[in-house]
Amino acid sequence: MDIGVCYFPEHWPRERWETDVEQMVSAGIEYVRMGEFAWSVLEPEPGRLEFEWLETAVELVADQGMKAVLCTPTATPPKWLVDRHPEIRQEEPDGTIREYGGRRHYCFSSETYREQTARIVRELAERFADNPHVVGWQTDNEFGCHDTIRCYCEDCAEAFRDWLRERYGDIESLNDAWGTTFWSQHLRSFEEVDPPRHTTASHHPARVLDYHRFSSDQTADYNRLQAEILRSYGDWFVTHNFMYNFSQLNAFDVGDDLDFASWDAYPTGFPQVMHSRSVDEDDLRVGNPDEIGLNHDLFRCAADGPFWIMEQQPGEINWPPTAAQPAAGAMRLWAHHAVAHGADVVTYFRWRRCLEGQEQYHAGLRRADGSEARGYHDARRAASEFADLEALVDGEPEGTVAVLLDYDSLWALEEQPGTDDFDYWEYVGTYYTALRARGVTVDLVPTETDLSGYSAVIAPALHVLSESVAASISDYVENGGALLVTMRSGEKTPGNKLTGTAPPGPLADLVGAAVTERESVGDSETLETRLEYHGESYEYRTWAEWLAVEDAIVAGEYTTGVGAGRAAITERVTGDGSVTYVGVWPNEELADALVTDLLARADATYTADRLPDRVRVAQRGSVTWVFNYRSEETTIDVGPDGELLAGAETVPGYDLAVLEGTAADVTVEPERERESESESEPESGGS
Repeated sequence: MDIGVCYFPEHWPRERWETDVEQMVSAGIEYVRMGEFAWSVLEPEPGRLEFEWLETAVELVADQGMKAVLCTPTATPPKWLVDRHPEIRQEEPDGTIREYGGRRHYCFSSETYREQTARIVRELAERFADNPHVVGWQTDNEFGCHDTIRCYCEDCAEAFRDWLRERYGDIESLNDAWGTTFWSQHLRSFEEVDPPRHTTASHHPARVLDYHRFSSDQTADYNRLQAEILRSYGDWFVTHNFMYNFSQLNAFDVGDDLDFASWDAYPTGFPQVMHSRSVDEDDLRVGNPDEIGLNHDLFRCAADGPFWIMEQQPGEINWPPTAAQPAAGAMRLWAHHAVAHGADVVTYFRWRRCLEGQEQYHAGLRRADGSEARGYHDARRAASEFADLEALVDGEPEGTVAVLLDYDSLWALEEQPGTDDFDYWEYVGTYYTALRARGVTVDLVPTETDLSGYSAVIAPALHVLSESVAASISDYVENGGALLVTMRSGEKTPGNKLTGTAPPGPLADLVGAAVTERESVGDSETLETRLEYHGESYEYRTWAEWLAVEDAIVAGEYTTGVGAGRAAITERVTGDGSVTYVGVWPNEELADALVTDLLARADATYTADRLPDRVRVAQRGSVTWVFNYRSEETTIDVGPDGELLAGAETVPGYDLAVLEGTAADVTVEPERERESESESEPESGGS
């Protein structure tokens, strides 16, 4: 539980460096990340390596008792390399070359760039191999940022053909898997396969899905190249800094080659650019706790262990539509939130606002003139609090419920969403939020995970579903597991063709029901969308499936629309377990009812009352945090066995409390009670 910072010594005069690192120590910083965009400084001319400046910076960090984390500089190839090898540049679907001048303009399939990557990574690893102060490496930087996972150049075309040969063996197997008789798309050889470049109508969805798989695999392989070189030179950790809700890259595949995953957290930017819902002041001041928490839990699971925040927002940021100042204490709140979800280190980006380049309007812990910014004080306070808490945190978060995250389904649904209102991350977030609102620790895991250790599993939109995954899920239920599987599941084969049987396809026998019709419905302002679940009326949105029930109980039935009277939700007990099928996108109240029924069947622990919106609890070992992500204060009760370690039972807006005890023991004053009390109070100045 430590604080770190991202530092760019190459941006500042050398006479400033010593002052900077001394001030870092005063802030309680333990780790300093350096070198991520420095290739042109490390190698200003081909073959002329200038590493002395970085060695000096590392020694200054070490002299102050801190540890250095270095980065491979491959996200920004220098101009001389692009000029020598213009073929390394990426190509967009319409043939446009991504020119030098920004970052991430290289192609993952370029053998030339892979050779240059291996060379510079090897040189750096060899130079620092005997330096005890370098404890780890970050590979590259934010794979895929600026929409750069998928390139469409000729190097990618050749690599894609090789990838397909390995996957299908012969061209007729590919034709069969894809279904190429549609629109005269039969292929005679792998040489006839091209990337899905710019065309008239949409491309064949099977080709698109395989290209997305291929592009993600190329990135994972490129990361593996770097990780293997680094490990061959030293006993240091290797990580990579992922991005929030990033669709194009399978994080689990990259995580296989990491010691732990990292991700870059910018909470006030996310709500503005990543989904369609309206953004309120709380979003702009502190972000949304469940959107942040989902990514914490994803990257905790991506490499199966504690994670890092490699870039934590330090103040206002330069890239969202609104660059609002975070609320007072927000930078401390975010650090605690990450640690509660399993982060070992929270590293702020950056130490000091830069004077040049594209990020001049991105805050740092210190201002451009070197004075202390708001984030500096938050970071220093968080570091002090972590030092006090560390001896009490005796474990890691332990997920009792798994939510299956499937990139194949994500990619297939992005290509054929069925409605503009469907967003995979937002849909997964519906169930994640319902679980977190009941104080449940959630693991986000891939479909091939061994599920036997989980009391309950939620499988949202397993659109692309193989027989083997379906069998594994069925075994989980038969052996006593509690499963909730949702709309848009079991529709597609791994080749992205309809299964030819009624959804949920390979899971139909387990569910005991099948989909007969479906419709997209928008929101309740477009069509009236209500159903009855266990005698209570609820709203749903976006999508609705009519279910034909064969061997299940109808638990939910449509009460409005052309589907009125038809089954919407079913339940079935089978073997030692149970399965619920939900054919709609539930609103908040229905999601809570579904989740609590699932948890009760699983005999899982959860809070007796649903936590108020934007108030969350998180447990790590025997320590539990309460986070208040709204502007008004909230009151908590830590239970008879709980003991406050930090904060108070009245938690101010945008603040937190820490206690020794379990998340399930915490109760929060219900929002409705606070509202009714405020309504009963006389207005100021009344007689």
